[in-house]
Amino acid sequence: MKKEEVPQDKSNLSSNNMKELCYATDENGNYTTALSTGWEPKTIALENSIQDINERIEQAKNDVRKGLVSPVVYYMEVHKMDWVTLAGYVEMWTWRVKRHGKPNVFKKLNDKILSRYAEAFEITVAELKNYNGN
Repeated sequence: MKKEEVPQDKSNLSSNNMKELCYATDENGNYTTALSTGWEPKTIALENSIQDINERIEQAKNDVRKGLVSPVVYYMEVHKMDWVTLAGYVEMWTWRVKRHGKPNVFKKLNDKILSRYAEAFEITVAELKNYNGN
């Protein structure tokens, strides 16, 4: 895209007086940088993604409250992780981490294992143990 065609649409960036650095071509066809306040399609896509993430977090919170899943699932959603990513952070097999998503298995975990999750989620073991969906 040409430098003078870099989008300047309204976005979350423009409301905070911020700009995004983009690459564009100048009048000679050479690559250069340009600042953009936003681009409507990108803004819509980001808003949809954020809405989807918030819905998943809310669902996980309700599932913890109902006793369907353990707090591991809630914190995994809050931190935008999936099972494979979380397993990497806590250095365990994915199948094992998935088991810890079950409330009856989670209740039996010792503090050593819980501390690995707490560290990954940047919370305390007590916060992890005591989270009940509220």
